[in-house]
Amino acid sequence: MTVILAIDVGNTNIVVGAYDKDRLIRTWRLVTVHDRTEDELAVMLDGLLAQEDLALDEIDALVLGSVVPPLTQSFSRLAERYLDRAAFVVGPGVKTGVRLRVDNPSEVGADRIANTLAAHRRYGGPAVVVDFGTTTNFDVVSAEGDFLGGSFAPGLEVSAESLFGRASRLFRVPLTPPATAIGKNTADCLRSGIVFGYVGLVEGLLARIMAELPAKPTVIATGGLAPTIAPLAKGIEKVDEDLTLEGLRLLYELNA
Repeated sequence: MTVILAIDVGNTNIVVGAYDKDRLIRTWRLVTVHDRTEDELAVMLDGLLAQEDLALDEIDALVLGSVVPPLTQSFSRLAERYLDRAAFVVGPGVKTGVRLRVDNPSEVGADRIANTLAAHRRYGGPAVVVDFGTTTNFDVVSAEGDFLGGSFAPGLEVSAESLFGRASRLFRVPLTPPATAIGKNTADCLRSGIVFGYVGLVEGLLARIMAELPAKPTVIATGGLAPTIAPLAKGIEKVDEDLTLEGLRLLYELNA
């Protein structure tokens, strides 16, 4: 067995996937704590891997896509200390197979490159990946697999927390859709506005993006809140929760 650990570090969550070559064994989702040390991360990973009768010292490669620089450093030190090899960190100088047709290629995050590569490999192009995270990223993929750019919107949870924090008489509600858009109580009014309002944002941006493309794209949702929003949003055709991890694995395979 060749075990590859793919780790997608976002501002809100860390998603970990264990692969046996190209077969995904298991995934885990952790809360992002920006100042965790390599030793703390090692204990956590070892505990998770034990659920599949694996151990950290059995990992053959650690593939990292991160938008949190302190954790990029911690995971890099973890690989050197516990795996006795360098982590494969997606960044400048890495062969991606993805042409970045944007003004400043160095600004494109590892997650967007991974999404582009995995979406084109799995679904072809053109495609739009809607990645629901701390921000909701719209990643646009050409027919040839190039990254064309996209859009950032505040994430659903970030938007809701901003509202709850600023409105003293409002309270937190589950981010699930109510039965109707017309709420009859405060909780349902909040859920309607937050969830259905966010669906409107997604549909509106998708419509504008699709109008600028020469052909109809496949629209894929990924990220933690994809299963909540995708069924409500017109235009989203597929939910692929492991898309970013698959992209990281493919990037490692290209460079191995």
